[in-house]
Amino acid sequence: MATHSANLSERFQQAWGSQPRLFQAPGRVNLIGEHTDYNDGFVLPAAIQLQTRIAAGPAPGRQLFVKSATYPDDAVFDLDDTNPLPRKHWSDYVRGVALFLEREGLTLKGARLLIESDIPPGAGLSSSAALEVATAWALLSDSGLHMELSKIAQVCHRAENEFVGVRSGIMDQFASCYGRRDHALLLDCRSLEMRYVPVPHNAAMMVCNTMVRHELGSSEYNSRRRQCEQGMAVLSRFLPDIRALRDVSAAQLARFSAELDPLIHRRCRHVIEENRRVLTGAQALEHCDLVSFGALMMESHQSLRLDYEVSSPELDLMCELALGVEGVYGARMVGGGFGGCALALADQSAIETFVPTVMEEYRRRTGIACEIYQCSAADGAGPIGG
Repeated sequence: MATHSANLSERFQQAWGSQPRLFQAPGRVNLIGEHTDYNDGFVLPAAIQLQTRIAAGPAPGRQLFVKSATYPDDAVFDLDDTNPLPRKHWSDYVRGVALFLEREGLTLKGARLLIESDIPPGAGLSSSAALEVATAWALLSDSGLHMELSKIAQVCHRAENEFVGVRSGIMDQFASCYGRRDHALLLDCRSLEMRYVPVPHNAAMMVCNTMVRHELGSSEYNSRRRQCEQGMAVLSRFLPDIRALRDVSAAQLARFSAELDPLIHRRCRHVIEENRRVLTGAQALEHCDLVSFGALMMESHQSLRLDYEVSSPELDLMCELALGVEGVYGARMVGGGFGGCALALADQSAIETFVPTVMEEYRRRTGIACEIYQCSAADGAGPIGG
């Protein structure tokens, strides 16, 4: 961490000739609870040690100068632009956060930002939310402003939904803001109530990157959200008190299944059952019952594969290979789907065998060199070095 920070600070000084302040926001891995957040449901993510880091310093006037060590093309934004439009560019995440901070009635000062990240993009580890949250911390601090963590998460969520155009739920931003070392975060995505759930010390979170990202991912993500809304529109005719799929029980879904298109029924079934798995899984972790938690992970993956149809051959293979290693409790795809990463929960004793076994067999079966990250639950966003 110290080396990363020193290098980032040096590059900022080389680019702009002044000493920056440094900020970080972590990525996250979702232990269980996929595609439930935008249905007002429950999720169980953990922030991880992979981060986006930003060096920030003041700039004259009301302009933002943005450079990235990860992505090409610098960007310059005028904060007084009355009609900012997304450019379909990585910098939209930065511009969107600045826009929605100002829509909260804040007045930002001009700033220079240099961004780097070791979160692999498109892997389902929430690189976009980490960029948003780190940006918010940097811009607020540079302008001498303060905002509560919950509000930072909500502003960043709105920026991604309304400016960037990805209709994600709020889990990613909340996990990046509120992460706690050695803990997962049980979050109610409706009320935003949360509690920390200890991750047993003998559990290793092995994040396996398929190195495959299918292009239909973003469009299909938004499509799944629309399908859930279609299901709600039908079910609310019979259940007028429901506000989201989290309010529907499995028994109620079965009762009205004939009213739903079979595809919409499957989408709703995944969300309803996944909420149950999250709440049951949190209890299992609190009792250090990794066997039961692993079984729930495998149920989740099968539901995502068959009912929600967001898995991919590479993700299915990665889970199969992970489960073939002795000492692995469970495995499932994580993130929006259609590629990216799978998560395996393993006993610490399995790590030495896990990495070479899975990497070699995945390469043999696909011809692709995957990456595996041993992740630990980490603290949330904030300044680096005080």
